Amino acid sequence: MIFSRPIQWAGLSLIILVIAGTALAHHSFAVYDHTRTLNFKGTVTRWQWSNPHAYLDVDVKDGSGVIKHYTLEGTSINMLQRVGWRSNMIKAGDQVTVIAAPLLNGEPGGLLLEITLPNGDRRELPVPAAQTFKRTQEQD
Repeated sequence: MIFSRPIQWAGLSLIILVIAGTALAHHSFAVYDHTRTLNFKGTVTRWQWSNPHAYLDVDVKDGSGVIKHYTLEGTSINMLQRVGWRSNMIKAGDQVTVIAAPLLNGEPGGLLLEITLPNGDRRELPVPAAQTFKRTQEQD
């Protein structure tokens, strides 16, 4: 053998740690504010049902009539389907109420935590560690 057994184990362990670290980094929620949520009503401009995550684009009109466009990340399609979500549940033009964890950088976007559909159906998204996001009553 070229390498001794301890060196082989060390190399294998390093490979496993690198792979695990990459997988965990992909599913990080570090870019979202865990201390507050945004609550707003808006018009869906796009519902993107694609891997690896769903995305919801919403236009929100403020008190002076100015429209702000938000892009909200959802969880994976696999997770959404497991709890009963379907691709046709949300359509462009739908009026929805959203609760989202905002982006830390202040840009108009965030992590979609909950949505109330036009028919009044309130749906939470299956977000891992959802309890780490403090719900607040901030309007945007």
